[in-house]
Amino acid sequence: MSHSKEAKAAYNLNKLQKRIRRLAGLAVGDFNMIEDGDRVMVCLSGGKDSYTLLDTLQHLQRVAPIRFELFAVNLDQKQPGFPEHILPEYLDTLGIEYKIVEEDTYSIVKEKVPEGKTTCSLCSRLRRGILYRTAKEMGATKIALGHHRDDIIETMFLNMFYGGKLKGMPPKLMSDDGEHMVIRPLAYVKEADIEKYAFSQGFPIIPCNLCGSQENLQRKHVKQMLQDWNKSHPGRVESIFTAMQNVVPSHLADTELFGFKQLDKANVVDGGDIALDKPDFKSLPISHEDDEDSAVQIQTIELA
Repeated sequence: MSHSKEAKAAYNLNKLQKRIRRLAGLAVGDFNMIEDGDRVMVCLSGGKDSYTLLDTLQHLQRVAPIRFELFAVNLDQKQPGFPEHILPEYLDTLGIEYKIVEEDTYSIVKEKVPEGKTTCSLCSRLRRGILYRTAKEMGATKIALGHHRDDIIETMFLNMFYGGKLKGMPPKLMSDDGEHMVIRPLAYVKEADIEKYAFSQGFPIIPCNLCGSQENLQRKHVKQMLQDWNKSHPGRVESIFTAMQNVVPSHLADTELFGFKQLDKANVVDGGDIALDKPDFKSLPISHEDDEDSAVQIQTIELA
């Protein structure tokens, strides 16, 4: 590689790293994910997302105006062929506190789920329970997961298409028992950026198909749909995520969320009948993007 190409590659990597760190910092601030004195448990699977999460949180720990602790946890589920040496060796180089939890959930899942069926749902429930228990044992005040913007959007469409619910994957969530606060600092970060960054950093990626489970086909279809949209209509995916941050309950149809029965003539809510006017979709910049090479615009849509 020539000197000019090396310089350009270094420049692009620096921009990518800054963008990921800036967006993570923005998400942490917007949702008050991490507070002074927190002890954050970073769930490390060995995939690109969790490596990027840990790397980014370590940076934020160094530059943040507050003090908080980080420690990493990996769940060794005893899948055949799992390279159990990789994560401890990598974490030792970072000098970070960590814990490897060994639980044979693989055998449980194989026993309970018929051959050929997707094991992800049961595996996820078992894993969540173990991680919650570990967080309590280790004194964690927050549990950080590596889900990114694309995961959040995909989950919304999965719930819409297959669950009949308008809900996604929140950047911050209280567990159902009220004991654990789950945070997703990469909520504003695109998966494509994470892929590029993980490759550039040479993270020792552990494949996620060791269990031999069939990939979740519903999520695969939704992911492909979003990728196709992104190619044919640049900016659409960004617009969808922006819409998730601009919800107008009075213009949906959930009687539990908005008091339609109590509406009267004296109260105009959210602009009233302007919802009946021809929509005027302005050309808006993609949320949270400020790089010249990614300043794609959401185009005006003309409806007949």
